[in-house]
This record gives sequence, structure tokens and C-alpha cells, in this order.
Amino acid sequence: MYTHSNQIFTGGAPAAGADAAIIAIHGRGANAQDIMRLAREFKLDNAAIYAPQATNNSWYPYSFLASVEQNEPALSSALELIDETVKQAIANGFSAENIYFTGFSQGACLSLEYVARNAKQYGGVAAFTGGLIGEQLDVNNYEGDFNNTPIFIATGNPDPHVPLKRVEESVEVLKGLGADVTLKIYPGRPHTVAYDELKLANELIFKAK
Repeated sequence: MYTHSNQIFTGGAPAAGADAAIIAIHGRGANAQDIMRLAREFKLDNAAIYAPQATNNSWYPYSFLASVEQNEPALSSALELIDETVKQAIANGFSAENIYFTGFSQGACLSLEYVARNAKQYGGVAAFTGGLIGEQLDVNNYEGDFNNTPIFIATGNPDPHVPLKRVEESVEVLKGLGADVTLKIYPGRPHTVAYDELKLANELIFKAK
């Protein structure tokens, strides 16, 4: 549970001839294949998909709102595996501007946490029900410049796992790092990814350049 293997599954277009890379991070209780199926819904033509796999299908043991110490060392291990995934995409020839991130729930939290800690111009981020991680947000963890990277965050309100207040706090941090953030709130929506969210993600993030 505490350290994650370096298992990274790949799908979509072969990396050698692809124009973009999507790093897809699964939620608690799900797996790399689940999030890869979601990533295939994106209208980004000719994209390679990289999906890291959490040990025991969970990236960290407690809520993302628990103290960071409670979720260590699993949280740091998860962020390291995402970094390894990014490095693999770069080694395959993708520049940061052509790397996209997506995730649902625990995977959305990790996607946002990783990019906020490593802010630069990426292709874009689609976070389905997630926010930055920690009991209190430590803004000293977040640095860099997104240079108008588009970030789409969708969430239900109320959501049983992700309070809207934390999502809104996260939006402010991301904007402060120079991201172009779109937040979409779905009143009463259950903890899932709705068709409308995928449609908006395709319109805002996964569009041909």
C-alpha cells in the first residue's frame, strides 16, 4: 500500500507516431484499464495513453482531506509514479505542451496535485471530481507557471467525497499559477462521470490544435 510499483499501462495510438500523450490516473478501487476506457472517449486524435496502476487499486489510504502525514508515504510514492509516467512520455518524444492529464476522484486529486507542484505549459488537464490534497492547502508546495494551460474541473454538489469548498480553493491556487481554469458544478449529481462532462472536456481540453 505504501509504495507503488512502477506499473504503467499504455494504450491509444502507438507513441512513436502519436501527436499527443494523455496521462490517465484511476480512482480508488478502480484500475488503469478503467481510466484508459474513459480516456478513449476524448476526441484528441492520434494520442498515446499512459495509465499508471496503484498498488491494491488505491493511491493513498485516507481521504484527500486528511493530513498529508496520514497519507504518507503512499502519497509521495503516487506522485513519484506520475512523474515517472511523465518522464516516459517525454522520453517517447512528447513535449510538455503535448502532454494532457485526466483522472476521476482520487485520480483527479492526484492529477491536480501533480500539475500544481510542477506547473508549466501542458496540453491541458481534465479533472473529474477532485481537488488539491491535504487537510489545509500548503501553497508553498505549488510553483511554476501554467502559461494559460486549460484546466477543466467538474464536480457534483454535494459530493460525498469532495466538498465544493475545496474544489473552489483549488481553482484559486491553479489560477494563481497562471492556469485557464473552467469549473463546472452539477447540482445533485452522484459520484460519477456524466456524459456532459466528457462533452465539455472535449470542447475545452481535448481539441485539435
